[in-house]
Amino acid sequence: MPELQLAIPTLFGLEGLAADELRRLGLSGVQAENGRVLCAAAPADIARVNLNLRTGERVLIVLGRFFAGDFDALFEGVRALPWEDFIPRDGAFPVKGHSLNSALHSVPACQSIIKKAVAARLGEKYGLQTLPETGALHQIQFSLMKDEVTIMLDTSGPGLHKRGYRAVGVAAPLRETLAAAMVMLSRYRGKDPFCDPFCGSGTIAIEAALIALNRAPGLDRSFSAQKWRWLPGQTWLDAADEAMDKEFQGSYDIWGGDIDPAAVAIARDNAVKAGVEDYVRFEVADARTFHRDEPYGRIVTNPPYGERIMEKQEAEVLYRAFGSAVRALPAGWKVSVLSSHTEFERTFGRTADKRRKLYNGMLKCDLFQYTDRNHKP
Repeated sequence: MPELQLAIPTLFGLEGLAADELRRLGLSGVQAENGRVLCAAAPADIARVNLNLRTGERVLIVLGRFFAGDFDALFEGVRALPWEDFIPRDGAFPVKGHSLNSALHSVPACQSIIKKAVAARLGEKYGLQTLPETGALHQIQFSLMKDEVTIMLDTSGPGLHKRGYRAVGVAAPLRETLAAAMVMLSRYRGKDPFCDPFCGSGTIAIEAALIALNRAPGLDRSFSAQKWRWLPGQTWLDAADEAMDKEFQGSYDIWGGDIDPAAVAIARDNAVKAGVEDYVRFEVADARTFHRDEPYGRIVTNPPYGERIMEKQEAEVLYRAFGSAVRALPAGWKVSVLSSHTEFERTFGRTADKRRKLYNGMLKCDLFQYTDRNHKP
């Protein structure tokens, strides 16, 4: 099979991180766009990217790009693609997608036309009037932007943020891909003490442990493309072996605290599911009285915003007390806090050294980073 092009959708703000991850995996032609990253890949890279990527949402194969201002152009453009190279005679091929600023704005109508075009091509190639669709899932995705159509196949299945360890969550959970991004943006490398004083279900601390261990986040889950006939099963075994060979051994000081005992119990259970229970400690603790004696360390945390869990004023009182606790830490501590609260810096008591716009789901947030402890309010 010739070289493929992959598209990796990301949460807004994480495109650069995902691009860096792909380059470290040795992929070429890496190009970050708004909300996604493109790269060239061999078929074997489908398994490698799905298993190893921490900040991407899924791995899509780009089958074609063309312009379509009407349904005839859409039908012919889709029909011209080599579907028989990817979808077997019994393959299931549902269609989903989105349309923005395009003449073809009805998503259900586009889905129907694309489905008909794929069925026409496959029916002709396989000599079938009706395709059974009883086999493996080959989810088709389309994107229509200013009349440009991108047609893709989803290799991942459930989104890559679903690592497999978080069976039970708490209110307002943080997506695993965003948690991993926060850890990476803090430049944590496994050497410093690492703390999350608002740990909830433990996602940030668990992602920190996976990063410290250099453990591939997708090792404990399955992917749609594992059932595809044209992609050999050995590809996935080889990718898993390669990933496990790169794991580190060591002892790490990774801690998570939460005032809610139920959340701490869930976090501990999730750490066991993720296989990192020997590397992370979770305790019932109040972030307002957080204290550590070590001369340096990192705090990466996602306190309640006052949007979904707490009232805004309660959140401000909490930020004020947490800010006082942080200022009492030794000078070598670096702090990263994700919040959507517009008055976070004022109530925390200090302007951030760096701010980065991120999205927690559809909620626009800032990652407030405090790296220079000599900087006073």
